[in-house]
Amino acid sequence: MEIVNKNRVKPFITKDGSDIREILAPGNSSLKNQSLAEASVSPGKATIQHYHIESEEIYYILQGKAKIRVGDEVREVSEGDGIAILPRQRHKIWNIGTEDLVFLCCCSPSYRDEDTVLSK
Repeated sequence: MEIVNKNRVKPFITKDGSDIREILAPGNSSLKNQSLAEASVSPGKATIQHYHIESEEIYYILQGKAKIRVGDEVREVSEGDGIAILPRQRHKIWNIGTEDLVFLCCCSPSYRDEDTVLSK
């Protein structure tokens, strides 16, 4: 069994501009095929629109309100919402609330900058 506490993981900024803490990933556990991270976006800020070549992704909103674009669809999301993002689907998330937007990011295969393509 492996247990990693997110408060003991050094945060970093991903290629899309998210502030991330990888909770479980190949770099800090025995996992090979997936990763789990906590992301945060400050009020009024957004990620850079991007897509992943191989990874499918799940966003699960823990705190805050956001607007998200996946492909050509734009929706509002908030605490308790899960969003499925398939490989090669362009996506971007905006914090439209007054507190930090905090969400879990699950990737399979695991997150890699090399798999992330910034798009317009």
